Amino acid sequence: MGIKFVPKAPKGTVAIQGFKGRLRLRWSYQGKRYCLYVELPDTPINRKAAEIKARQIELDIISGNLDKTLVKYKLQKESSITLALLFSNFTEYKAKKVYSRTLDKYKGLAKHIQSFFGNKSANLVKERDAENFADWLGEALTPTTVKERVGLLKACYDWGLKQKLVTENPWEDITVRVPPKQRPNPFSRKEVAAILNGFRNHPKYNYYADYVEFLLGTGCRISEAIGLRWKQCKPDCTGCWISETLTRGIRKETKTGRDRYLPLTPHLTQVLLNRKDDSAQAEDLVFTTPQGNPIDDHNFRNRAWKKILNQLNIEYRKPYACRATFVSHALDAGMNPVDVAELTGHNVRTLYEHYAGSIQSRPKLPELYKT
Repeated sequence: MGIKFVPKAPKGTVAIQGFKGRLRLRWSYQGKRYCLYVELPDTPINRKAAEIKARQIELDIISGNLDKTLVKYKLQKESSITLALLFSNFTEYKAKKVYSRTLDKYKGLAKHIQSFFGNKSANLVKERDAENFADWLGEALTPTTVKERVGLLKACYDWGLKQKLVTENPWEDITVRVPPKQRPNPFSRKEVAAILNGFRNHPKYNYYADYVEFLLGTGCRISEAIGLRWKQCKPDCTGCWISETLTRGIRKETKTGRDRYLPLTPHLTQVLLNRKDDSAQAEDLVFTTPQGNPIDDHNFRNRAWKKILNQLNIEYRKPYACRATFVSHALDAGMNPVDVAELTGHNVRTLYEHYAGSIQSRPKLPELYKT
């Protein structure tokens, strides 16, 4: 990007310019032109930082104390940019690359950074400071969330190194121990039957019976079922493509970033055919609320799901347990884990780690050299 030409600044003022994507300050004093490169990317936030430096120079011009060597005004590595500003710039850089819900995590972390580090320079943050911050976060957040936040700061400093805004990454070797996840607790076949009957026969929540049966019968992720549209289903409803998700109004790709085809059983095929009337449009959602709106997973869980399980005296598990239920029973039935992973979109290794006790089709050494 070239120079952004602006009207000539009044005498005694310092102009802030963008030059090749970076910021610089230009002014005249006693008949001589001066130029100071700020060494920051040209962003709205960095322009505010440049304005502070420009005002300092203007005051020195007025008082006759301008440092003509410009050493006084150059940003020193040790104090060039605060951690809060560095992360703000990183967030601005990522804003066009991540989804809005993901961006909320950045905003939440920014508040924690400001509370803990204040205006501390990014280059003055050392590994010990990073460890203390992780411990401090751990007082209010889960280990999984702390690990995620530390990961964001690692990425922030990696970006800062490329931009030459910092000289090292104090987060590089920070590790956060996350306790092993509890093994999935699937519903039994008896519980599955009771849940389906509970929804089918409920005067208010029977509308969600097809949705629940689809979750239990396919093992797909909740956001995948909520986001499923008729255009992703075959005309005869014998199968559908799982290619996107919908979570609280935000549509995006699947968790793994890969599409997959899901062949449906004759029973599930009939369930979808019964839902598909002549007015169904390709873009319409397969499963909605009674008002025709997208299903909100929180509302469904807190209103319908909890009430049905409570009435049936079934131990509470989140709706996501439908996925674990499908996988566990499929493996118990002797299905190949690779086939199950292909249907559900699991990583095969994850499947083995979480459902090892249910896997029946274990590999066996063949008798290759009988004599």
